[in-house]
Amino acid sequence: MQKVVVLSGSGISAESGIPTFRDAGGLWEGFDINDVATPQAWQKNPQLVLEFYNQRRKAALEAKPNAGHLSLVELEKYFDVVIITQNVDGLHEKAGSSKVIHLHGELSKARSTVDESLIYDIEGWEIKWGEMCEKNAQLRPHIVWFGEMVPMMEVAYNEVVKADICVVVGTSLQVYPAAGLLNDVTPGTPIYIVDPTTPAYKDQPYITPIQESASTGLPKLVKQLIKEAQ
Repeated sequence: MQKVVVLSGSGISAESGIPTFRDAGGLWEGFDINDVATPQAWQKNPQLVLEFYNQRRKAALEAKPNAGHLSLVELEKYFDVVIITQNVDGLHEKAGSSKVIHLHGELSKARSTVDESLIYDIEGWEIKWGEMCEKNAQLRPHIVWFGEMVPMMEVAYNEVVKADICVVVGTSLQVYPAAGLLNDVTPGTPIYIVDPTTPAYKDQPYITPIQESASTGLPKLVKQLIKEAQ
């Protein structure tokens, strides 16, 4: 069975009603990312950071997967599909995808502020100030903030280099180190980039741009890949 590695970004979730960073000029639901998504923000005002992510978690719990997410579940019937996502909302799992690598963490989990190996599932949508881990330290969102290391990068790299087909959807390929994963794809591997703003890539024959949104372009691509596999 051929391996399809999917790199997904916020564009696919935007169609489920979850806002992106860049479409709001660097602001996220009215907040500057420097105030809510950095280690310095946590040190300065942890209650604000908790509340920000609590609201995002609440929105993610209410959001539903769209046709783009669901098409990747269908693709699993014919290919070994691994999704490497920059998204933290859990919509790929909610749709039914079975192999998802989260580069930037998961909204549905909390972790210790003194031991990053202590990770907990969150019941409901809230992490409260004063809620402690087993080592009596405050819990924080299990999110990779700007300026922090991305611990799942090596796992993602090991999947990308084994890809028979690579699909990029809903990402501007501007956020590093995640964007650098495309450079690790084995030369000659077909790459499909699904995004309304995708450039033409005229001089790169193995890259096929699909200038559509995730919810329309991805189902079309999946249908094509399945047909070619049969």
